[in-house]
Amino acid sequence: MIIRGAKVYTGTHEFSEKDIYILGERIVEKDDYLRNAAGEIIIDGAGLYAIPGLVDIHFHGAAGHDFCEASLEGVGKIAAYEAENGITAICPAVMALEEERLELVMDSAAAYRAAEGDGSGNQGRGRRADLVGINLEGPFLSHEKAGAQNPQYLRKPDADLFFRLQEKSGNLIQLASVAPELDGAMEFIERCGGKAVISLAHTNADYDTAVRAFEKGARHVTHLYNAMQGVGHRKPGPIIAALERRATVELICDGIHVHPAMVRFTFRAFGADKVVLISDSMMACGLPDGEYGLGGQRVIVKGNRAALAEDRDTIAGSVTNLFDCMRTAVLEMGVPLEDAVRAATENPAGVIGAERDYGSLEPGHYADIVLMDDKLEIRRLIRRGIESAAAGRD
Repeated sequence: MIIRGAKVYTGTHEFSEKDIYILGERIVEKDDYLRNAAGEIIIDGAGLYAIPGLVDIHFHGAAGHDFCEASLEGVGKIAAYEAENGITAICPAVMALEEERLELVMDSAAAYRAAEGDGSGNQGRGRRADLVGINLEGPFLSHEKAGAQNPQYLRKPDADLFFRLQEKSGNLIQLASVAPELDGAMEFIERCGGKAVISLAHTNADYDTAVRAFEKGARHVTHLYNAMQGVGHRKPGPIIAALERRATVELICDGIHVHPAMVRFTFRAFGADKVVLISDSMMACGLPDGEYGLGGQRVIVKGNRAALAEDRDTIAGSVTNLFDCMRTAVLEMGVPLEDAVRAATENPAGVIGAERDYGSLEPGHYADIVLMDDKLEIRRLIRRGIESAAAGRD
């Protein structure tokens, strides 16, 4: 396959009009293509932007299913929805749950991955996003900053539990969150940091505690600004610690979680290389208003906002997929397109160590390509070198 004349997002983080050459599942150099191609499909990309398939490293569900259902069918439905919306690699997040339930989720993820989650199976290839990891958001979080996490299942950091879950998952856990002020957190970071990226999350930590956590090996922050102390001139808090330690930071750009001015500030302050766009979507993503569930708690969805039924002031994830978050960041929040694309593709792939295959249109990467127009509407999708259907868009 050749995609002709699109405005292609390059490795230098800019758009350049060029052709993309695809052999099998991967993007190749022109010379390799000409030597080996045995036939070809030509796609006219003139007037369209070509970007890599997006990588969502923090979301809980979509299309009526939650990753914590521990259902192979549910994971498949979620992965299909994501692929239809331009997200081709996923690292879904686990809520705070009892250990037995967490084990079931890990077992299910390992089974799904073995069957077709890497995209190599006939059913998964071209139709579903690849399951490239698990984000262990719960249960090692602060009661004071629990947010929509179920406080019943919050517990102190436990490295042995992490290792048990990692074994169950087949080493799929790529991110593990912890509130660094909790007893045992620093030991957890030291012991587990070599097996997963440690992220500060749902934390009441002050600046000094956060700095110590980064010194111990933490290097990421879960949904920056949400469920943590803010910035004060005498109490700088974990946000400034993350800035000084050059951590990567997640942002939810659904128009609900973070004000547009703070989104622009974050890109300027942290730099486009350190911001990771996430959706934090829950099972209602892609569905109408109504009552849904998240981590065993009832959630009411109205418009673009999801909130706990028992506490309407507490946001409970989002109902916006990552592509639409990226689109909102550009069209409604003033983030440059080049920066938003980087934050939704290359950066998240790099955080979880998937950058060799995902998040780029450079030769050697999977041919996961989104063609979109000037309004950032998806026009065509290429998945592992095969054109696939995109979800209907307004």
